[in-house]
Amino acid sequence: MITNTKGKILVVGSSVDTFELKNGEKEVTGYYLNELAIPAQAAVNAGYEIVLVTPKGEQPVVDQHSLVAGHFGGSENALQKALDFVATNSGMQNPRSIRAVINEGLEGYVGVFLPGGHPPMIDLMQDEDLGEVLSHFHAESKPTALLCHGPIAVTAAMPKAKAFRAALVKGDAEAAKAAAEGWQYAGYRMTVFSNDEEQYAEENIMGGGQVPFYVADALKTAGGMVVVKGVFEANVVEDRELITGQNPPSDHGIADLFVKALDRYVATRRAA
Repeated sequence: MITNTKGKILVVGSSVDTFELKNGEKEVTGYYLNELAIPAQAAVNAGYEIVLVTPKGEQPVVDQHSLVAGHFGGSENALQKALDFVATNSGMQNPRSIRAVINEGLEGYVGVFLPGGHPPMIDLMQDEDLGEVLSHFHAESKPTALLCHGPIAVTAAMPKAKAFRAALVKGDAEAAKAAAEGWQYAGYRMTVFSNDEEQYAEENIMGGGQVPFYVADALKTAGGMVVVKGVFEANVVEDRELITGQNPPSDHGIADLFVKALDRYVATRRAA
């Protein structure tokens, strides 16, 4: 068994399990199992300790659509391994609130990871505590990895994150652009769940319901240099400390880049 000695990383989950579509209907949601488990397992196997946090400090909910072998290369064994990891890994138990971890100090954390599913576009993208975490990690150039819908959460680092999201929901791009002024990631290359992929999800998962806004458009409006590939084609983009993955098939790619970035950061810190 590998002893976790290299450092601690934050795994950030959402505190919501439903979100409102444009027609007012509520859609049940949660994090995607492979998007959380594959990168988190990779970090643990590489010698890192994970600490799970959410805004309210409770266990995040998994999206039932993700509990299929298709998201694990068709392997039932890999699916079960992911389920077991979430259920038994010590770092996945007894989640903390983001604020509690901030109050204890972020200096001991060497990286942060945030999986997708739709929840990040509800609470995390406008969470002030997450914004404080991201500001610390940005200032210290600590690896910051987000997958699928997860990258929309980097807008939490905006001074006016709540106003930014409200403008997006209203469809007011100019107001959103104004609210994004001063964003620390403006000009970064990044990726996120594409418009085409979201339209596929709307048609095939939400029964034709529409999400409040498209996350790819939102990051472009904020000043991000968004790079997407084909529908459900694996795609990971790294720019400085920020590592983003486009979709569920990008799980292994972002896991590899995240671990390499963590190892580089830890080595640099030890050499200093």
